[in-house]
Amino acid sequence: MSIKIITQNKKARFNYKILDTYEAGIVLKGSEIKSIRARNISIQQAYVHTNGEQAWLVDAYIHPYTQGGEHYNHDPKRRRKLLLHKREIRDLWDGVRIKGHTIVPLKVYLRRGIAKVEIALAKGKTHGDKRQDLAEEDANRRAEREMRRFGF
Repeated sequence: MSIKIITQNKKARFNYKILDTYEAGIVLKGSEIKSIRARNISIQQAYVHTNGEQAWLVDAYIHPYTQGGEHYNHDPKRRRKLLLHKREIRDLWDGVRIKGHTIVPLKVYLRRGIAKVEIALAKGKTHGDKRQDLAEEDANRRAEREMRRFGF
């Protein structure tokens, strides 16, 4: 399968512990998909809202298409419906409603020319959790460096 990654939310993995990931389609207008193909999208501030029946991508910024003109362009911050199975929406809804988790977008990509978003059910990390993760990364980096130094 050919996947072309358009954008990633790197801060999401730093700020949240990822519990489960889902792939969702996005309902877009014509000028929006053209902007996405030109990599004019930001999901840094975005989140997913659900009511148990439908899911929406909120606060994702898709820059207006430059050749679109005023009449055919879209609202850059509008809510976009996500296409998921009912079971997946129910699982996400239960995670948010019962367990107090959040749903964050991780990346937007094109699969066979169709825009998809990878979303995750996530739990917020505390300052101590973030510090511990950084310490583990540093220790792994040092261990790899020593292994290379001694020829392993």
